[in-house]
Amino acid sequence: MNFLSTELQNELKKEASQAEKTGRLTDRQLEIIHSQKLFNIFVPESFGGLEFGLIEGLLLEEEIAKIDGSLGWTVTLCSGASVFVGYLSQEVTHEIFSNPKVCFGGSGKIGGIAKETEDGYIISGRWRYATGISHCTIFTANCQIEKDGELLVHEDGSPVYKSFFFIPEEVTITEDWSTMGLIATASHSFEVQNLKVDKNRCFMIEGASRTIDHLIFQYPFTASAVLTLAVNHLGIQEHFLESAQTILDNTKEPKYREFRTQLLEKARQDIMNRRELFFSLAQASWEELERNGEVSEELMKKISILCKEIAKKGREAVLDIYPYLGISASDPKTEVNRIIRDILTASQHSYLL
Repeated sequence: MNFLSTELQNELKKEASQAEKTGRLTDRQLEIIHSQKLFNIFVPESFGGLEFGLIEGLLLEEEIAKIDGSLGWTVTLCSGASVFVGYLSQEVTHEIFSNPKVCFGGSGKIGGIAKETEDGYIISGRWRYATGISHCTIFTANCQIEKDGELLVHEDGSPVYKSFFFIPEEVTITEDWSTMGLIATASHSFEVQNLKVDKNRCFMIEGASRTIDHLIFQYPFTASAVLTLAVNHLGIQEHFLESAQTILDNTKEPKYREFRTQLLEKARQDIMNRRELFFSLAQASWEELERNGEVSEELMKKISILCKEIAKKGREAVLDIYPYLGISASDPKTEVNRIIRDILTASQHSYLL
């Protein structure tokens, strides 16, 4: 089952090389994303989203990543950030989603300090790797809380922090995303300095702070992030298999033909086996949440281990096949080279290491 028509998939794919040249998604790609509500996969229909459950969302993200790595990564991280709608004050949610081109993006790191005041906070900080930053309408960021001149910490010494959101006019963007792959994700840095915000700009990703009761907002956020990143890796790996198969089908060089075919087929089978287990565990976790109202630590640990294995073993399989794809695989202008670079770059995310 495909969520996007073949025509739309082909259009998105056709734009991929131009997106890499400019370092951001193209206007046509963004037009399709907005028309298909792809930045709001998990957002309730009442706010203009698709209101997908976990499995539907993962399948859609895999499909998009299989079209192009930068495209899939951007859609996944921006739609993942839009899950924060389930924790925002409802007085600001309607205003945010009145924009049909709403796009969330930001950073999960604690990169700033929020000084608590009587009516809000004064925030300064800098955050890196904000995917899709060039078209974000909402920027999210984590800040350690300062009260009465003192940085707050828990008993174990870890920082007390909260999440905040900003609008484009309040942030300064530094275009410092420079990597071998996922180039069109435009994952640059942003900062704010002495920005005064109201209390309704603050939110916390925890059960007690949830403002929407849909099941997707009850799913553990870290587990959700790991799953969505891993399914992107799977999609890019599947794209690689297709591209590599095309190269082997068109090669006139008989040398190693049988070996290369066997190598590619083994990689395909291994990747598909891991994919099957991936969706089995994801489905089990979703059903457990429906049944018990929570996902067990044991199951979340299994998911984390498998997702890291998907990235590691998939990357290794790609690098094993790479030497047999000819010199075109080393040409940065070719599709297969872009796919390989995207796989290597995506593998560096801390959740997949």
